[in-house]
Amino acid sequence: MPAATDTCTDAVGARGLSREEMEAAALEGRQVGTGLDEETAARLLRQGELTVVGRMLSASNATFYAIVGEPGPEGELGPAVSCVYKPQAGERPLVDFPDGTLAAREVAAYEVSRASGWEIVPPTVLRDGPLGPGMVQLWVEAEESDDPGLLPESDDPALRRVALLDAVLNNADRKGGHLLRLADGRVMAIDNGLCFAVSPKLRTILWQWRGLPLDKAEVAMLTALRADLDGALGERLREILDESEVEATAKRVDQLLADPRFPLPDTRRPVVPWPPF
Repeated sequence: MPAATDTCTDAVGARGLSREEMEAAALEGRQVGTGLDEETAARLLRQGELTVVGRMLSASNATFYAIVGEPGPEGELGPAVSCVYKPQAGERPLVDFPDGTLAAREVAAYEVSRASGWEIVPPTVLRDGPLGPGMVQLWVEAEESDDPGLLPESDDPALRRVALLDAVLNNADRKGGHLLRLADGRVMAIDNGLCFAVSPKLRTILWQWRGLPLDKAEVAMLTALRADLDGALGERLREILDESEVEATAKRVDQLLADPRFPLPDTRRPVVPWPPF
């Protein structure tokens, strides 16, 4: 299977194209379906027909560039969007995370991001696909490329939000390559499978705010998030995570509210992922 490109340019419309034309556009590095509203895109991720276009060979687990869309006239698809498909069967076993759980952890990271109101993680769902159940995530079009070597020194407020969300998620693998800057200045975070461990595992390149006080908006976000963990968000997370992992997430938020500062690195273990970018 040919490899899909890791970045796309020159979006194409999703309507009126045959399946072959859509696949050809994707293989040429052109985004598909960027004109659809978020609600339609999310519905397509959950319910649309999933077509694998190519494999992303740079990923450590089996990761596929795909198109998800509604059936249209014969030989065509209706509304469609580009997405990333990671089947559970393609996850490599890890020592410190249970087998076959990374896709669910990516979905859980999206749920927490959505509850925060910060829209840091792209829409992500669990569903069946051509290679079995897995994670399907909306493809994010990066507007520009940051120099990864400058990220640990940046004071960008968008990156600061990612750093705080990662503290909540207990993200064990925040690399520079997992951060995508959008045209509106936001930074979106992908590859969130190594999150929600019960024991502390925070590993990130974003330590520049370590020990600094949280601002009022950040405390307000955490306060609302904590309430949601006792309500609808907690219910959603319990459908895809272990109860102990949901409880540990609530405890991390409690700790951040009790001592409203960014976490300090743990000197007893590695705190930067390898490779960092």
